[in-house]
Amino acid sequence: MTISNNDPDGDEVRPTGRFRVYLGAAAGVGKTVAMLDEGWRRFQRGADVVVGFVETHGRPYTMAQLRDLPVLPRQSVEYRGSTWEEMDLQAILIRRPEVVLIDELAHTNVPAPGVNEKRWQDVEAILDAGIAVITTVNIQHIESLADAVERITGVTIGERVPDWMVRRADQLELIDSSADQLRRRMLHGNIYPEAKVHSALSGFFRMENLVALRELSLRFVADETEEELLEFLRSRGANASGEVWDTAERILVAVTGAPGNDTVIRRAARIAARSKAELLVLHVIAGDAGTNRNDTASLEELTHDVGGSWETARGEDVATTLVAAAVDHQITQIVIGTSKRSRWQSVTRGAIVQQILRKAADAGIDVHVIARRTERNGRAAANYEE
Repeated sequence: MTISNNDPDGDEVRPTGRFRVYLGAAAGVGKTVAMLDEGWRRFQRGADVVVGFVETHGRPYTMAQLRDLPVLPRQSVEYRGSTWEEMDLQAILIRRPEVVLIDELAHTNVPAPGVNEKRWQDVEAILDAGIAVITTVNIQHIESLADAVERITGVTIGERVPDWMVRRADQLELIDSSADQLRRRMLHGNIYPEAKVHSALSGFFRMENLVALRELSLRFVADETEEELLEFLRSRGANASGEVWDTAERILVAVTGAPGNDTVIRRAARIAARSKAELLVLHVIAGDAGTNRNDTASLEELTHDVGGSWETARGEDVATTLVAAAVDHQITQIVIGTSKRSRWQSVTRGAIVQQILRKAADAGIDVHVIARRTERNGRAAANYEE
């Protein structure tokens, strides 16, 4: 499934996008092969294409797809007594090809002076320099979905890419594979070395995990496909019936000092994405309570990563302040986390959730109540990533 976010130009064939992302549900679906195949086709047509960084994982078939593509040398980085090979960003910028192939968008670079922390930041710099990029990423690395993948698989997802970076792509293509097919590839040694096959099949690559990851991938791409259709219709001014197709949903998620707010924000981001809604994260400060910028900095960063905007509001009554802000912003849905108040506090001071539900209903606003989740002790930390 392929979608393109280029501006429509009548019935003419549109030019190839400057930023193409191959998305997969898991390692082994064929993202790297698809990237190399696309790069080689452009190379054959006369485009100046180079390989900036490709990780073949020693797979013979993947290695063969490099064919006669020019490969830029990697940069050697010394770190903690070891030498590591990383993509050489400066070499790419100096070489200035038309197109560069860069594998594993979510990769964390080995720390070094003057080096970006994440590969997606390197890609951002390359795109800003006017160089087209073809890259790959797995669904578990997308920020708004990472916590859902952790709950599904029990595996910690350490490397993440902001949603806005993936959605920046002119073309997003899902490289699809059934769970059965992936497990057969794993069993035949086409994904991991033999020593890792058993643990992978009984861990991250369990059938139920792969089915769930595939569904997440399909939904993510479906969201993008719907947005492309809407943009097309807006550009034409109307749909077939003569009316503009537009979305009016606006979602507000409230955060306070309680733990588990990151889970609530990600859940709200998924709701917003599926309903094509704007997302506002409101930090509600009760009364004259003090604030610590460090306590909310990570939540504000997460908000921007998942494509939302951040605001702060102060008021004596949290429910009143929240709903008033929702009305001011013409919010249609409010997302809140479950209250951590004790039974006695609920009786003597009133349950915040109940107050919000009542006031929001009076204002005609829907409310979603999300369970706050904190990190589980003893969760598996193994990464099965491409």
